[in-house]
Amino acid sequence: MAKYCSECGQRLSSASSGTSSPKRASTAPKRQASAYSAKYAKAFKSVASKHKKKNGSWKKDGYKRAVKAAHAKAKRMR
Repeated sequence: MAKYCSECGQRLSSASSGTSSPKRASTAPKRQASAYSAKYAKAFKSVASKHKKKNGSWKKDGYKRAVKAAHAKAKRMR
């Protein structure tokens, strides 16, 4: 629990509380993307512009249609 000053309400330093959570080591290797995931990403990037407006925002139901089109395109890719 954090400790607060009874007079002013400011939070007291948390270093003295001793309940800090241990930090994870950032040495874990990154997971490699699957072949299908890479194909889908490439297909989505190529299809997305057709389902967006000129200002860059998605058209109505554009994202949903882009996802469906990208899955279909990724299925046909080799």
